[in-house]
Order: sequence, then C-alpha cells, then structure tokens
Amino acid sequence: MTSHANPVLLLVVTAAPPAAQIGQLVAKLLDDHWDVTVVATPTALSWIDPDALAHQTGHPVRSQASQPGEPKSLPRADAIAVVPATFNTINKWSSGINDTLALGILNEALAEPVPIVAAPYAKAALSSHPAFPRNLQTLQNAGVDLIPNEAIRPATPDDPFHWDIVIDRLRQCRPTA
Repeated sequence: MTSHANPVLLLVVTAAPPAAQIGQLVAKLLDDHWDVTVVATPTALSWIDPDALAHQTGHPVRSQASQPGEPKSLPRADAIAVVPATFNTINKWSSGINDTLALGILNEALAEPVPIVAAPYAKAALSSHPAFPRNLQTLQNAGVDLIPNEAIRPATPDDPFHWDIVIDRLRQCRPTA
C-alpha cells in the first residue's frame, strides 16, 4: 500500500504521436485518482510540454537519472504505464538495454512486484519486423500487461486517442487499501 493519498503511477512516455497529447491521458489518470509522475525518454521531451505536465501533475518530468549525491526524486510506484511504447523502446526493453532513465526504470521493474501496463505504438512496417512480436512476447512472459499494438490510435486524425483502454487496465491493477 502506498503512503500517498492516491496510488503512485509512473507514466513512461516515449516518442510517438500519442506523446503529443499525453496531457489528455494525464488528466484522465488524475481524475481516476492516480498520483502521476511522468518519466520521458530524451527524444520524447521534444514531443511533450514538460512544464505543463509538471504543473498538471505537481511533479517535475524526469528524463535523466539523478547524479551521484543527488537525492532520488522518483516515488516508489504502485504501477507503471508505458504510453506510448515505441518499436525502439519495446525492442530495447526486451533486450535489457538500459541507456535511458526510462529503460532503467522499466528493466528494474521487471524484477519488482509492480504491475506494468504497456500500450505499444508501432506502424505496420515496424510491427511486422520479426523482432517486434518476439519481443512483445518476451515482455508479456515477464508479466507486462500489453495492450494490442496501436489500440490507442484514434479512428481519424481529429479524434482523441483511445485512453480509456489504458485507464481500464490500470484500474485492474490498482492497489487495494
């Protein structure tokens, strides 16, 4: 059980089109009573507004590991969501590559009893690469709750992303009091 009023969610954001609208997901998560901290890959920083997300969540957006001697600034997570989870992130994560703060968190989380929900977002040309389904299966075997590839994609470019599937999956792993 968390010591916060609401369960803590680390929201790992990678660089794909849903990242540009991640504030909409954050709003829904906050409405669903999650204490959200955003961790962005370095590339995703150019897709998001870190200041607006920090204001929205009350926590700074993190993309770099703490330097030696600096206090750790990430809370212990009750759950982790990876939205969107790009082709690159899925493949690196499955292979144990640890070259960003986001991947470090995700790799360590596989060894912890923390639920992880991931929403892959890879276009058809990339999702048909032979490594992608194999790496998705590896992560699923490790306990990651995978939403089907691109399930969050809107029907038309003007529609919002389908965040409700992420919210529903996170509700299923919400800690109980």
